[in-house]
Amino acid sequence: MSQKVLLTAKEVNIILHRLACQLIENHLDFSNTILIGIQPRGKYLAQRLALLLKEEYNIKSIQVGYLDITFFRDDFRRGNKTLEANKTEIDFVVEDKKVVFIDDVLYTGRSIRAALTAIQSFGRPSEIELLTLIDRRFSRHLPIQPDYRGRQVDAINNEKVIVKWKENEGEDLVLIEVIK
Repeated sequence: MSQKVLLTAKEVNIILHRLACQLIENHLDFSNTILIGIQPRGKYLAQRLALLLKEEYNIKSIQVGYLDITFFRDDFRRGNKTLEANKTEIDFVVEDKKVVFIDDVLYTGRSIRAALTAIQSFGRPSEIELLTLIDRRFSRHLPIQPDYRGRQVDAINNEKVIVKWKENEGEDLVLIEVIK
């Protein structure tokens, strides 16, 4: 197995600022917008963006939630790997709100399809957008594209994109790992 650094901590930080600015352009004060991190890995990106928006860009109030999609996945109970559920934390109404789904890597699109189904349990949003740190554009199984993307990567099937967050792994780093 070999690894190649795709994004350093400095590059991740620059991308996070750009994504935050793009969100501000489209949502201004976030009074009608909700950020939803898709569990487990989108949670870190959502938290980081919310913190940036509050501290660096003086957005007063941002609603952030975390959505577990485990039981909405189409591969649930397929294969030998047991899926572990995470906690959904949405303590506000999504009815008629603009929802921004946030995930670290957009790969096949199946997680986003599951999130679209899962969010309906909390109401009917007026609009849903997708923000992703890494867009693996050649691996899509479903016609899903991000509205906001940090970096587009042309990774092939034997390559895995690994996103490390300092909150979880102690450093911000994005790697491509070649699986042989």
